[in-house]
Amino acid sequence: MNLNISLEQPDKKLALFGSADRYLRMIRDAFGVQLVSREDELRISGENAQVSKAAAVLDQMQKKLRRQDWLSTEDVGAAITEAAHELRERVDGEIEVYSKGHAIKAKTAGQRRYIDAMLKNDLTFCVGPAGTGKTYLAVAVAASMLRSGQAKRIVLARPAVEAGERLGFLPGDLQAKVNPYLRPLFDALHDMIDFEQVKRFMVNDVIEVIPLAFMRGRTLNDSIIILDEAQNTTSSQMLMFLTRLGHDSKMIITGDPTQVDLPPNQESGLEDALEKLRGIKNIATVELERGDIVRHRLVQNIVDAYERDKQR
Repeated sequence: MNLNISLEQPDKKLALFGSADRYLRMIRDAFGVQLVSREDELRISGENAQVSKAAAVLDQMQKKLRRQDWLSTEDVGAAITEAAHELRERVDGEIEVYSKGHAIKAKTAGQRRYIDAMLKNDLTFCVGPAGTGKTYLAVAVAASMLRSGQAKRIVLARPAVEAGERLGFLPGDLQAKVNPYLRPLFDALHDMIDFEQVKRFMVNDVIEVIPLAFMRGRTLNDSIIILDEAQNTTSSQMLMFLTRLGHDSKMIITGDPTQVDLPPNQESGLEDALEKLRGIKNIATVELERGDIVRHRLVQNIVDAYERDKQR
């Protein structure tokens, strides 16, 4: 596996590498990887697990250098020890994210299937009612893969479709109008990654949160690409989104087919894609149910009540 790590502060390269590349040699010897500096990037080569651990060490070192101008041998040794201890077995369905000491855990069998599908497949569809963790777990997997160096960026997209209200009547410019539609994605991100880190990632284009319409014409490599509220896409929008998938990327598409806000005569792109792509290798579909709802206990009762009324 080869992985390129961007240097957040190239002017602190000497502090990061150590005198005569001492710190790089410590990482190389600890994990048996090769480290090569190329301009403002550091290339790590070796076995997948060891490369991920070396990347985690460098991430910790760069975090420290945001707050100070130097590193000690003890700082680097502690980061190496912490990464080495990641060899321990994790709880089934647990996802390590950026927030210190914070791991996201699957709470139901359905959520465990969902996490497993995202990790094993290039394209994963997840459908289910509100509160089942569709978006939250997708963002958690994306943050984990970014942290471990398995992805270089995260792109989060949502269709800006009015749910019974008119977008045009909202005050402000275009960004102000679409921000309320993207708010749930920001909320999930801030649970996984410190607020200041999210801001830095967005400034450096490592994380992008955008309306679906802004995806047109792009090809995204080495990325985790998440489409939320996909039931509100048209078939042409869904095709446009699916064809953005680039090399070494993953796509995760979430939605609730019972909450379509499209005009009555407009077919949902999510339902159309689920039908057309059934049976294709490396495409997984996970269906979460009311039993997978993990919000307040009343949410499941509310969903059940509306479902009973719909059946009547």
